[in-house]
Amino acid sequence: MKAKIITLENTAAGNIELPDAVFGVDVRKDILTRMVNFQRAKKRAGTHKVKTRGEIRGTTAKPFRQKGSGRARQGSIKVVQMRGGATVFGPVVRDHGHKLTKKFRKLALRSALSAKQADGKLIILDDAELKEGKTKSLAVKFAKLNWGRVLIVGGSPINENFVRAARNIPNVDVLPTEGANVYDILRRDTLVLTKGAVEGLGARLL
Repeated sequence: MKAKIITLENTAAGNIELPDAVFGVDVRKDILTRMVNFQRAKKRAGTHKVKTRGEIRGTTAKPFRQKGSGRARQGSIKVVQMRGGATVFGPVVRDHGHKLTKKFRKLALRSALSAKQADGKLIILDDAELKEGKTKSLAVKFAKLNWGRVLIVGGSPINENFVRAARNIPNVDVLPTEGANVYDILRRDTLVLTKGAVEGLGARLL
């Protein structure tokens, strides 16, 4: 399929051929959901922790005699039903990540790219380069292009001035081709790929 190429000045810069195997596959929402959950789970710190009976500080003596007090029998003040006692089945330090195959992850990324293409929210940019890393001038260009919540995927390496100018603009993310991922693509309304990024993604996913 063909797509138009524009510049940062919003002028036409020709056309580019997008591979159907990357930008024209069937959108699988179930695969996208599993991939987003996979990425979010890997980012979890997993440092939440409660104390078990063995970690509660206190005496090991029986709190009161077995019979005659009128209360339920207790063998320790560390049990879960006692004030200041342990927590049963509470969270412990662990890794929340799980595994997905490389084939599945590639399929999810192709599905995300195809979803943006199908929704008309995929834009091909000639290049992402600036002579000066000025946020104000780049924000003006974005306003003329009507780019609000946008992810820009550039070639490798990305122009440093462009990265410096874009990092202070809210809701704008800039990633190299190697960093393109399903979660960041879906969380922004518009996906912008440079010509270098299209070639890099094609080589990565075909």
